[in-house]
Parts: sequence; C-alpha cells; structure tokens
Amino acid sequence: MSDLETKFPRALWIRLIIYIAVGHVLAAFLFLLFALGAKN
Repeated sequence: MSDLETKFPRALWIRLIIYIAVGHVLAAFLFLLFALGAKN
C-alpha cells in the first residue's frame, strides 16, 4: 500500500472519494425524480 500512496497523494484520494460521493448523490436524485415522475 505504501507504493500506491507514493504514486497517488492523499489529496487526490480525498478528491476522488468526494467526486464519487457527489456523483452517486446526483444519480440518486435524478433516479428519484424519474421514479416520482413515472408514478404521477
């Protein structure tokens, strides 16, 4: 794991995790909009 951490700095990992989390929240919001729109 130490070899992997030397290639990718910690800030890059944190940014990657934040981007993935925001992407999933956005996808869940869009899914909720389409699910509610299909119900009505």
